[in-house]
Amino acid sequence: MDFSDWLRAGTMLKISFIFTVAALMLPQLASASYVSIIQPFNTTVYSQNAVVYIGKDGPGQTFYITISAATTNSTGVVNNLGWNKFVVTGLPQGWIAQNSSLYNPTLSVKITPSSGAPNGTYRFNLTAVNIGNYSKLGALRFIAEVNVTPDVFKLGVSPSTAQVSVSEPTDIYVSINNTGVSDSLFLISLSGLPAYNITQSVIALHHTTETFTYPVTLGEPGVYNVNISVKSVASPLIYKQSSVRIITQATLLNDYYATGSGIIAFPIVYEPVYAVMYLISLILRH
Repeated sequence: MDFSDWLRAGTMLKISFIFTVAALMLPQLASASYVSIIQPFNTTVYSQNAVVYIGKDGPGQTFYITISAATTNSTGVVNNLGWNKFVVTGLPQGWIAQNSSLYNPTLSVKITPSSGAPNGTYRFNLTAVNIGNYSKLGALRFIAEVNVTPDVFKLGVSPSTAQVSVSEPTDIYVSINNTGVSDSLFLISLSGLPAYNITQSVIALHHTTETFTYPVTLGEPGVYNVNISVKSVASPLIYKQSSVRIITQATLLNDYYATGSGIIAFPIVYEPVYAVMYLISLILRH
């Protein structure tokens, strides 16, 4: 083989390589549309039947998946309202879903796993649709994967020990780190104190940490070992608690105040003194 033959062979090899690359890229060029997920996190889906891990969710906890309507067509032209509908199919048994509304800049599906769903990883289908294919986008279908587990938040409680005066409120700080994909309603409550059943409702947004104040007031001196409990409204399985030690002590001001409530009994000759003591306690309290 002379030099010219070698050159022609090299040229043909290059041409063959170019055609091979073009053939591999053709499906991508023919399907240039994509789906931009914006909630519960940001990512982009480019191919049919791609698997996207959504995250953790508790049994019975409702979550949303939101996409942008914007995409591109096969020639790369941006279409701001390309996707007109977002659809859920193939849900596990007992799950509930609501498809998106139509023709909005963002499209959201609402999904609620069964409240008794066993722990595990579940899959279902999500499809972005160009209604009537008027923009020549067709539909892009991908697979969502969700891990169902009651372990969707971390609990922090402080202080672990609180020293307060009788009848004076003390604040317990409850920190909820929501590691799941649901914006969840939680109930904060306390157990271990007789006749104290205050329940506080709070919302913890997904993938955030927020601290809530839970006030406690005790009317008698003593040492109390109590539990602060946090549970999801969606399922009793989503539950955590932490112990707190509360030490209450009587003060002179509280003793003065008690004289006006008929708690202390002494001879009648001392009543004028007790009246003055009670008046002092009212002034100091207000």
